[in-house]
Amino acid sequence: MESRHVHLLLLSYMFCVLILTRAADNIRRDEPLRDGETIVSSGGNFELGFFSPTPTSSKRYLGIWFNKVSVQTVVWVANRDTPLNDKNGMLNFTTQGNLTLVNGSGSVVWSSNTTRGGVQNPIAQLLDSGNLVVREDASENSNYVWQSFDYPGDTALPGVKIGIDLKTGFRRFLWSWKSRNDPSNGQYSFIFDPNGFPQPFLMNGSIQRFRGGAWNGQSFANSPSLLPSPSYKYIFASDPDQVYFTYELIDTSAIARVVMQLHGFLELSTWNNLTQNWDNFGSAPADNCDIYSQCNAYGLCNSGNSPICSCLDKFEPKDPTEWVRGNWSGGCVRKTPVLNCQKEVKFLKYSGIKLPDTRFSWYGRGVTLNSCEELCLRNCSCVAYAKLDTTGTNEDCLLWFDELMDIREFGSSGQDIYIKLDSSETEISTGNSSKEILKKLRISLPLAALSLLSVLCLILYIRHTKNKKKKEEENQNQQRFSEGSSEMLYINKSKNDDLDLPLFDFATILEATNNLSLSNKLGEGGFGPVYKGALKDGQEIAVKRLSRYSAQGTDEFKNEVIFIAKLQHRNLVKLLGCCIQAEEKMLVYEYMPNNSLDWFLFDRRSLLDWPKCFHIINGIARGLLYLHQDSRLRIIHRDLKPSNVLLDIDMNPKISDFGMARSFGGNETGAMTTRVVGTYGYMSPEYAEEGKFSVKSDVFSFGVVILEILSGTRNRGFIHPDHHHNLLGHVWIHFKEGRVMEVINTHLKELCNNLCEVQRSVHVGLLCVQQCPEDRPSMSSVVLMLSSDVPLPSPKEPGFFTSRSRFGEVNSSSSKLGEHSGNQLSITLLDAR
Repeated sequence: MESRHVHLLLLSYMFCVLILTRAADNIRRDEPLRDGETIVSSGGNFELGFFSPTPTSSKRYLGIWFNKVSVQTVVWVANRDTPLNDKNGMLNFTTQGNLTLVNGSGSVVWSSNTTRGGVQNPIAQLLDSGNLVVREDASENSNYVWQSFDYPGDTALPGVKIGIDLKTGFRRFLWSWKSRNDPSNGQYSFIFDPNGFPQPFLMNGSIQRFRGGAWNGQSFANSPSLLPSPSYKYIFASDPDQVYFTYELIDTSAIARVVMQLHGFLELSTWNNLTQNWDNFGSAPADNCDIYSQCNAYGLCNSGNSPICSCLDKFEPKDPTEWVRGNWSGGCVRKTPVLNCQKEVKFLKYSGIKLPDTRFSWYGRGVTLNSCEELCLRNCSCVAYAKLDTTGTNEDCLLWFDELMDIREFGSSGQDIYIKLDSSETEISTGNSSKEILKKLRISLPLAALSLLSVLCLILYIRHTKNKKKKEEENQNQQRFSEGSSEMLYINKSKNDDLDLPLFDFATILEATNNLSLSNKLGEGGFGPVYKGALKDGQEIAVKRLSRYSAQGTDEFKNEVIFIAKLQHRNLVKLLGCCIQAEEKMLVYEYMPNNSLDWFLFDRRSLLDWPKCFHIINGIARGLLYLHQDSRLRIIHRDLKPSNVLLDIDMNPKISDFGMARSFGGNETGAMTTRVVGTYGYMSPEYAEEGKFSVKSDVFSFGVVILEILSGTRNRGFIHPDHHHNLLGHVWIHFKEGRVMEVINTHLKELCNNLCEVQRSVHVGLLCVQQCPEDRPSMSSVVLMLSSDVPLPSPKEPGFFTSRSRFGEVNSSSSKLGEHSGNQLSITLLDAR
């Protein structure tokens, strides 16, 4: 009996050795890869084997996933449409170089269909790029007979080419999964359209959902979600044989992927080793103006405006009545209806835009801008022209021959287009002969030059006087504050670093606030008291005074000065200046007459109807999107809550209090800390318990704010007689049972005329507060979800659901955070690790 046991142990050991050997080897022609065995690429980056999409799924698939990522992330599936029903599947490699997947009965369910003849000694390998290849032979320089990169599923790894072989018609594109349990082709795809000038499209079935735009030499038409980065670069190729684009990582140690998600967003994400999560680095569509043809023909979209659609200059709405109602489907038309080619026409330059859809365009390489204009003038059907390459390395020309569709405004990062108009519309007089013009120029030019010289002298004198005065004021300020704290030097240093922030002296603040009287006091937070004031010019201000006893100190003060001074967005509070003198540290803001969202939600609820609430929710979302993605500094707020959302005279929300914020550069979107800061009830689980914070931490806080707005109840301290869950759990239970309207505040329901918006907002709020950060949507996705009818995925269990904690009674696993007070002030906790 002992001999038999020893024999079995030896067999078990040999089996383990076999698996380990296979894990670092090629796929063999003489031995299949069985379910339970895996092959790892030579550098250890990727692993090939069998998997089930979810733990509850019985279906088995052959796939490739990241080997160095703690969360199994599948990047390629062989048998997307033909799953195996048990664990008896095998991957064979034939002598002809064919990879075949067979089920337990021996039937082939998938094959690489390698058809190239004359291959004598083929070899199959999993490369460290994640590409599964079949080579002609074992030499490294041998040609690929077949490769998985030619058949991407929902994921494009660096090096995967999305495009078309123009000779054979073979297409490479991304296609979303049907569901989390089903990797077969879903609703959304990402393709390359070769018509006109080639451009990428995100498709919803056969409908264009997002257009990447034409390649301008470094990116696709300056789309916010497709801009180049120090971390990666795009590569675009267009010639008679092929059209494609791909991307490469500049930092080869980084782990990245582009995924066509279930819910219709193309996302570029990078793996964060600190937080052990995928961080969303960019997504498309990024906002409402990324939705294809949002404003239709000759309409101009700007997501920062309200409404977002307007007509190009010299154009007007086709249906003014519908346009005013927010129905922009009719687009815009010329004010001069028809261009008469027999008459004189001119071109009007439009700057700072995303160039229109190029499917009905003509592209000329090596054609100068002047020649481009001449070509468009000669062709009566041509409506516009543009220089495509913005790098200055190529002379090229793009002509349009149909209505101009899908235009959006980018400002300084956009491109120029020249649109053909009737000469009367361009306000250019053409009645003078060339001789008359020359005569006028001879007279006017010397006079203009003399005037210009006089003006130039005057400007130089004024500038010299101002510089002298400014220098005197700086010397006075330096002398006035010489007894102040060392923070003054810090602020002055920051001013030299592109920080233009006025400094107020203490006497001015005292005069503005009636000597900081109690009658001027607006309230008090973790920073200290806030006072209302008025400057001599009549401008109303709010002064935040750092209390000597505040838990927030000098670092938070500096933080807020540096961040808010550099941020400019309609949904962020504006910092007017600061005051530092001796022990006094104060911040001067624009005054918000409607107080904070907290005051309205929990003290004056009857003043909020649904349109106001929905407007506030959308405004907060746009402010966070700016912080996370569009600002110069990529910022995580870390203390988003109703009391930190201020409301102006028109009830526009403005995010405030950046004392706890953190900024990131490059492709960073999160980090880890032993200093947990924020407010109980709004912290995400991974941050409260482990110190991991990311943009998804702010998403969680935003979700809590949405549910508090809808319910009129605070998450912290929520008590229900029927269960022990917090507000998040309470809403989730009702959502699962189809009784979500029962959690909506009674006053809000009575005044609401759009229940679909309310229910959708609850759904989005629950998606934001999911337990796992990777399940939460990015803020760009949130903005789009709130403002469109894109299908929403089902939310998973919210954070802090299973048990109560000690911060506001929400999760007992967080006991290491220590005791807490009963107020709603921001907290800073030191936690040794």
